[in-house]
Amino acid sequence: MARTTVARVALVTCRPGPEVTADRDLPGLVGELRAAGADADAVYWDDPETDWAAYDLAVIRSTWDYSWRAAEFTAWAERCGKATRLANPVDIVRWNTDKRYLGDLAAAGVPVVPTRYIAPGGPVELPDDHEYVVKPTSGAGARFAARYAPGEHATAVRQLARMHAEGFTAMIQPYVQGIDVNGERALQFFGGRLLHASRKGAVLAPGTPYDEKKVAHPGLEPWTPTPAELAVAERALAAVPDAPELLYARVDLVDGPDGAPCVMELELVEPNLFLWLHPGSVPRVVEAVLAAVGQ
Repeated sequence: MARTTVARVALVTCRPGPEVTADRDLPGLVGELRAAGADADAVYWDDPETDWAAYDLAVIRSTWDYSWRAAEFTAWAERCGKATRLANPVDIVRWNTDKRYLGDLAAAGVPVVPTRYIAPGGPVELPDDHEYVVKPTSGAGARFAARYAPGEHATAVRQLARMHAEGFTAMIQPYVQGIDVNGERALQFFGGRLLHASRKGAVLAPGTPYDEKKVAHPGLEPWTPTPAELAVAERALAAVPDAPELLYARVDLVDGPDGAPCVMELELVEPNLFLWLHPGSVPRVVEAVLAAVGQ
């Protein structure tokens, strides 16, 4: 690992493309790290010319194309983690890129949205008495996600066939009606502490095709988490295997049928930090990144 008098930090991102939203936070974060004395760069994760060993720390920030290149991305994380310090660590990347981790959280007693999985070649059983969601276990930005009523099984089966043909395992979850009322809350943690929180509206509208591009964060606004939300988020983070030290984390919560918060997703790979919405959080992020260099 490189050791220099000036901290060298790679903020890892992905190449722009039609399916990838630009990271609004990245230019400003690079600039603030440089202003704090670091030698910071935004680097594409799949750039074959990058010498990862030349950096003291590589922070995965906006690798938002990883979900349809999961095996390739995990292999990169393995290589990068051997060359320098990777945040979050490769073991976490490997565990968190597959949403079957929700089963691990449930087994640890964390309240989560009930989830079943249908692997390619597996039996297709769909709910016939409530709305439900079909989405891939490796996915981001609501890609390949759709909401169905019980009478729409034929369309859901076509979606499953398309996903299975591309090698995806599907998740089946009840549509959580509380999202339509209270939205989805994202609690962001950085450097082991709550950084800030946001709330957004429902992403999946009835009848929206699974292969149509969605607005990933509709109506995003700052949010003050309740004590119950904070408690569930902390329980989820404590249930991560081996309880590693995480540089960053995002816990997405919704209200279950009983009105209590439960985990929709635990994002430990490349969560959008929404620093543009919470500019006061930038100094804390910079401080935590520089502290991570020195560990």
